[in-house]
Amino acid sequence: MSKSVQEFLPLSDAAVRAVAGPNSRHAALLEDAFEVLLETPGGGVALRGDAKGRAGARKAVEALAARIETGAEVEESDVRAAIVAARIGEAPASAGPALPLGRRGVIAPKTPAQARYLEMLAQHELTFGVGPAGTGKTFLAVAYGASLLLRGEVDRLVVTRPAVEAGERLGFLPGDMTEKVDPYLTPIFEALSDLMGTEAFRRRRERGEIEVAPIAFMRGRTLAHAFVIVDEAQNASRLQMKMVLTRLGEGARMAVTGDPSQVDLPNRNDSGLSHAVSILDGVKGVAIARFEAADVVRHPLVERIVRAYDADASRGAGV
Repeated sequence: MSKSVQEFLPLSDAAVRAVAGPNSRHAALLEDAFEVLLETPGGGVALRGDAKGRAGARKAVEALAARIETGAEVEESDVRAAIVAARIGEAPASAGPALPLGRRGVIAPKTPAQARYLEMLAQHELTFGVGPAGTGKTFLAVAYGASLLLRGEVDRLVVTRPAVEAGERLGFLPGDMTEKVDPYLTPIFEALSDLMGTEAFRRRRERGEIEVAPIAFMRGRTLAHAFVIVDEAQNASRLQMKMVLTRLGEGARMAVTGDPSQVDLPNRNDSGLSHAVSILDGVKGVAIARFEAADVVRHPLVERIVRAYDADASRGAGV
């Protein structure tokens, strides 16, 4: 039987507070995950448990402490991600790149997959982020694009997506183009307002530094010195995908995000996302970041829901 031993990890006061969490919620998650007792007597964290449990908890605690040192905040989703990384032996996500943003301070990756995604965005002209909902694909693309805009590395942030309803028909929408398109771009607007501040987002949009439009309005344009985000790309047809990918002009970069399992097109086989990923994999200048259920950073139930649907799809494929 493994012997229960205590070890002490010296940490900064900020790291100790982050590991403990509000009302010791983070500490409780770590204790349940690794079957250890975690205490914060001052100056660090004390871990008591068997060797395996202490080793896992130590990796997770060190990852959270490293995240604090980057200037990023530690939320419950970060703790869950650190637990997963410690269990599978991956390097902590905090070792990856961080994005300095004025209002939010620093945006740091929560999972190793997110860290690789940010590296791809920095190193490639075209990056695909493919995987289930809740993995941070779109938010990180928006954060990266916003950071480029705030630093003056691009002149514009252009966001586009197919105007396809999710399994329902909403009928005629009144208003001008902006009023028609805005409902489809609400998640992007929320992310930009959160990252930049509502007023800063509004001013930059009024000046044309932030542009939103349905994917059909991209035809015939050349997007130069811009960071372009194509969101919900699984609902772009093959022709639309080819059209938007070829809009890139001088000094432009693009992120394409989507979930191939959530196609709302009448003909699912016409989805341009999976087709583009299949034919562009290995092309110079193109990177493909693939996310899985384990990378979900929303509510923990979302990961379990994604896994259940994946399992059901696998059973159906085997019939």
